[in-house]
Amino acid sequence: QVQLVESGGGLVQAGSSLRLSCAASRRTLNTYAMGWFRQAPGKEREFVAAISWGGGNCAYGDSVKGRFTISRDNAKNTVYLQMNSLKPEDTGVYYCAGTSKDRSMATYFWAATYDNWGQGTQVTVSS
Repeated sequence: QVQLVESGGGLVQAGSSLRLSCAASRRTLNTYAMGWFRQAPGKEREFVAAISWGGGNCAYGDSVKGRFTISRDNAKNTVYLQMNSLKPEDTGVYYCAGTSKDRSMATYFWAATYDNWGQGTQVTVSS
């Protein structure tokens, strides 16, 4: 389907900021929501944030509330994740994902809802 490519990751110090981007290969005609997930070595994949494509409604995981902001640019077929006040525990591979399922925002917390995934970008936060 639509290919998703993440970018913007890197190595930063605690307290700094990063902005991740997820670009789609073409217009997301059948995408209803986009999400960000992360996975640290030896841990389960964790929900970070989600946004509905049409309405722009947003949801966040408890560990990032107040620090991260998800947004989208419909014209550019791109979703962003602004990460502020980064902590070492934010370290991991960040994946963006899209879903063709038109559901409630609560549904978008679950990785199984998504049917299209990017390859991920590494974020490392040092102290």
